Amino acid sequence: MIKRFFKFLFKIVLWLFILSIGFVFLYKWVPVPITPLMIIRHFEKSDVEKETFWKHDWVSIDAISKNLQLAVICSEDQNFLNHNGFDIKAIEKAYKNNKEGKKLKGASTISQQTAKNVFLWPERSWFRKGLEVYFTFLIESIWTKERIIEVYLNSIEMGHGIYGAEAASQYWFKKSADKLSPLEAAAIASVLPNPRVYKANPASNYIQVRKAWIIKQMDYFGPLEYVNKDGKTVKN
Repeated sequence: MIKRFFKFLFKIVLWLFILSIGFVFLYKWVPVPITPLMIIRHFEKSDVEKETFWKHDWVSIDAISKNLQLAVICSEDQNFLNHNGFDIKAIEKAYKNNKEGKKLKGASTISQQTAKNVFLWPERSWFRKGLEVYFTFLIESIWTKERIIEVYLNSIEMGHGIYGAEAASQYWFKKSADKLSPLEAAAIASVLPNPRVYKANPASNYIQVRKAWIIKQMDYFGPLEYVNKDGKTVKN
């Protein structure tokens, strides 16, 4: 009986492993239609709010302003192009700050956030964190950096019921994502720490300060260029 149970358990784990790799390969080319967070947020709404469905319009990376791509990298993960999914220095710094009793700081990279948003749920637990590490490793191994940022910018929450760059651009600035100016891109990137509370437009004093900081970081960063796994530079 016990032997049968472990055999059954092994088969389940094996199939989950195969399916996870299959989905990561699928999403290397296919747009992500829905994420667990979108579903969770929908069921958190009141009956009246549920009548207005979430806004999510997938667009290719070519239809997303380089300004927004650069703004979120400068805001969320400035080592994105150089690390393999995990920013070890940021993790060590966050651990040191937290140990000293300073304000809690996370060290999640864009790759980790993408793995969490697309494949997992927003729960704080070691089990979920372990799965996040696993999926981060997969997407960094199978996708390019350009694909990771494309999926990230099409999937993350950018306002109350607003998901992805195109929906956010239309909602906050009444224009398509490829037309965003540096200031508009910085405004959207500024709300990412808490998109259901902060507003990109009109911006509060806090968002104005964050916008200015992000713009300065964008100037320091310079031109944004992706390098594929074969070492070739990609310009979109």
